[in-house]
Amino acid sequence: MVNTHKTVHKSTKRRDLTSLGILLAIVVLLNFVGFYYFKRFDLTTEKRYTLAESTKTLLEGLKDEVYLKVYLNGDINPGFNRLKNEAREILDEFRAYSNNQVEYEFINLGDDLTKEEVNNIEKQLYEKGLMPEGVTTKSKDKTTQATIWPGAIVSYKGREAVWQIFTRQSPGIDPETCINNSVEELEYSLTNTIRKLQRTKRPEVTFLQGHHELDTIQQYDFMHTLSEYYKVNYTRIPKGRELSALKGTDALVISQPDTLFTDREKYVIDQFIMNGGKVLWLIDPVNTNTDSLRRGFTIGMGRELGIEDMLFKYGVRINPELVQDMQSGYLMINVGFQKGQPKFELFPWLYSVLALPMSNHPIVKNLDLIKMDYASTIDTISARGIKKTILLTSSKDTKTQPTPARIFLGMTQMKPKLSQFINSYRPLAVLLEGSFHSFVENRLPSALLNDTVFNYKSVGKPTRMIVVADGDVARNDFNRANGQMFPLGFDRNTKQTFANKTFLLNCVNYLLDDEGMLQLRSREVKLRLLDKKKVSLHRSKWQFINVAIPLLVIVGLAISQFYVRRRRYAGLRQAQPPQDRQAQPPGLRQAQPPQK
Repeated sequence: MVNTHKTVHKSTKRRDLTSLGILLAIVVLLNFVGFYYFKRFDLTTEKRYTLAESTKTLLEGLKDEVYLKVYLNGDINPGFNRLKNEAREILDEFRAYSNNQVEYEFINLGDDLTKEEVNNIEKQLYEKGLMPEGVTTKSKDKTTQATIWPGAIVSYKGREAVWQIFTRQSPGIDPETCINNSVEELEYSLTNTIRKLQRTKRPEVTFLQGHHELDTIQQYDFMHTLSEYYKVNYTRIPKGRELSALKGTDALVISQPDTLFTDREKYVIDQFIMNGGKVLWLIDPVNTNTDSLRRGFTIGMGRELGIEDMLFKYGVRINPELVQDMQSGYLMINVGFQKGQPKFELFPWLYSVLALPMSNHPIVKNLDLIKMDYASTIDTISARGIKKTILLTSSKDTKTQPTPARIFLGMTQMKPKLSQFINSYRPLAVLLEGSFHSFVENRLPSALLNDTVFNYKSVGKPTRMIVVADGDVARNDFNRANGQMFPLGFDRNTKQTFANKTFLLNCVNYLLDDEGMLQLRSREVKLRLLDKKKVSLHRSKWQFINVAIPLLVIVGLAISQFYVRRRRYAGLRQAQPPQDRQAQPPGLRQAQPPQK
């Protein structure tokens, strides 16, 4: 029996050694395979740590090292600590997919530096474009304030750019929401920074002038934002030099013209499209004098621009009518005087349409409301080979008002009749894609058709254009009294910022085939934020649970293991014959009952 016990012991030992050897072999094999085949797994619901395909392509194509000096470091507060950790994780992802071409370091400005040296470095960071942020940390005992630099200096091939990790949004938005939005933008903002450093030639975006379009002040924010990605300029179509007016332009923006286009100008724009040019049309077919509205009422009159036949040929018709929408913005109206001062109140203004994108197209995916003032509607027309996509619509409760339209402030005091708001989901912005046919097709004389100088094309190269039935969508507010420029989409009445700038930027990105940036900008990362009220009320309870529960689990496992081992060895002793028990180790022997 003793030999049998030894045989079982050796068999068990051999089995354990075999299992250990197989496990080691599997680990070695996985490491060997992992050295040649790269794969990462993202178990988050929204795929937070999965980079977009355009980002992976960008990183795989890096020709030199991208080096980042990150100044968001140290123990700041829970919100910025989370942002710092998320930034570190996205940098690790970039380094992994770039084959270690992305390197970074986190820098503490106060480490081993004098106050004068810190001030010099902070001055240099500010001059390079990195913006500081004041942080206030409150606790039960005290309140502390500090200045941090939540960004990085990115270097590539001898060039430098700023990566602003934390971006503060409009006034009134709490810091927690700003941090949440900054986390969502990490991949987009870092990819955008690397793209700027890589780009040697930028596409050219031209704003058309000569028809009383929005000037450079009224669309300053739009033009300034575009200038971060593209070369932005503006031009007329001068008489005698029409054919060379748009030379070198990749995309043309026509924003709220109010005078007739000549046949020559229309021909130049048409042939620009036939040669593959992209156009963003921001058109108001109704003329509304808002200055006269301050006196109580105004009249909206149809505006003829001469481009109606062009757009009709391309596949759309902009209707000379105004949209009234129950989903609207507000208007500040003087309702009288109080203590010698004018009293203003906010009233819903049905002509201020808040368009909510309902399409999954990358241009409008995940966008917030877009503010459009005195917008009109668009009808799509049959056009050969043209794909049409509705980007923006009015809400379900919409009313259209044909011109001439009487607009008066007194309607703010009247309750709208819902039975009249039956024109649901009217198109406000349309994307057109395909090979367009010239609007002068079959209308030019043979002398011009055969003229080599004109180089006329009746059917164009595949291209894109976007038509928006509102020009004010690109207008930013401006205080002429003090020179203050407001962001595009910011409403001075409600202090709310709408998604106008992002929408227009997405439009230009898509027209110029920069869809990778659209994918990144439309991503949404859901952060499960803590409820501050519950944290304050149940702080002690959750502290006890976090400390005591793990200890109790460990103690419980130890006790369970003790009883399991005790029962197992008790069973072995009972199964063995009495003569074998003498060969057991002393610790496993049982006390023998006294013999009678």
